[in-house]
Amino acid sequence: MSEMKYTAQELPKAGDTVLVGMSGGVDSTLVAYLLKEKGCRVIGVTMSLWDGSIVEKNKDSHKEKMKEACYGPGEEENISECEKFCAAHGIEYHVVDVKKTYKEKVLEYFKSEYRSGRTPNPCIMCNRNIKFGAMLDAVAELGIEYDYFCTGHYAKVVRPDSGIFGTEERPFMVSGATDVTKDQTYFIYRVPSEVLKKVRFPLSELKKSEVFELARKANLEAADREESQDFVGEEYRDALFADKESVPGDIIDLDGHILGRHKGIEHYTIGQRKGLEVAVGYPVYVHSIDAKNNLVVLAKNEDLDSSALVADDFVWPGNVEPKEEFEALVKIRLASRPVPCKVSRYTVEAGDETEYKGQPWLIKFTDPQRAVAPGQSAVLYVDGVIVGGGIISRAIK
Repeated sequence: MSEMKYTAQELPKAGDTVLVGMSGGVDSTLVAYLLKEKGCRVIGVTMSLWDGSIVEKNKDSHKEKMKEACYGPGEEENISECEKFCAAHGIEYHVVDVKKTYKEKVLEYFKSEYRSGRTPNPCIMCNRNIKFGAMLDAVAELGIEYDYFCTGHYAKVVRPDSGIFGTEERPFMVSGATDVTKDQTYFIYRVPSEVLKKVRFPLSELKKSEVFELARKANLEAADREESQDFVGEEYRDALFADKESVPGDIIDLDGHILGRHKGIEHYTIGQRKGLEVAVGYPVYVHSIDAKNNLVVLAKNEDLDSSALVADDFVWPGNVEPKEEFEALVKIRLASRPVPCKVSRYTVEAGDETEYKGQPWLIKFTDPQRAVAPGQSAVLYVDGVIVGGGIISRAIK
């Protein structure tokens, strides 16, 4: 794919009506504050997710820790803080109930994927289906109209100066923010171009340190809050899976030798080393998970490398699908850096019994990559802009 040039889309200006997705954290609170100071008509909205159905024995002792998770009993406090901020700054505020959709599209997806031996990223599905989906649908049902929808993500909305993939289409796309250490583009790659048309990220040019500095200067209480780290706190993880009994099975090596017993495949991820409870005399990691035979396969670190992967359930900006092979950078998990690759349509080979969702794509790495995990997303970048992405189906060792 030849070099592309992109133009960053204009941020809201004075007089615009802006809907701001608020969580109570410093990022979204500062966004609302800055837009209000700019002269925009700001409307705050928070999505209500927590239904209290997951109960943990020691929930009272964990509540303080849990409140900084996206999904947990701290939601009530978060909403209270948003209400307080909005009231103090003359901002209209709404809470919309998206519990049902969240349970179906995020919680059930999360559990189903793990029980299938895959490693899901619930934040990606939450952004696509809830924050930039069900929440905006609920706002529309309230009759609220707005010029832009803004969040505290560290990203940027751009449009290519010319057509992509050999077409004349110039869809709205996602580009990286100034603060590369806080890059959140991986989380929002599935948000459709038609939604991105009205989306803006006011923190795109700021570093996290500058965000805290501005928040403290404005005396925002959110500046003193810890950042949310998990979509659901570890204390509630077992409770989340309590709807079905875990099925123990064998832990084996690559030669099929039994090394021990696992407590249920949903408790393991590719590349995991801790908590395996086996003793073999050398470091071992989860190499793969065989859901069909209920097996967890361990191997040495050097055996975790893959030369390529196959991904499906792809999304492309503006639904413009490439016609031929192209080069890009691919990010295979949030914590990994983008690496060079070649992307081409995958033709299902004889003996490949994988059930693919839509057209699968083959992503060949320039250099082998460690611990490619089915269920995670493979997100493609060209010149710092997301040009597509899909869900990893399988690794090619």
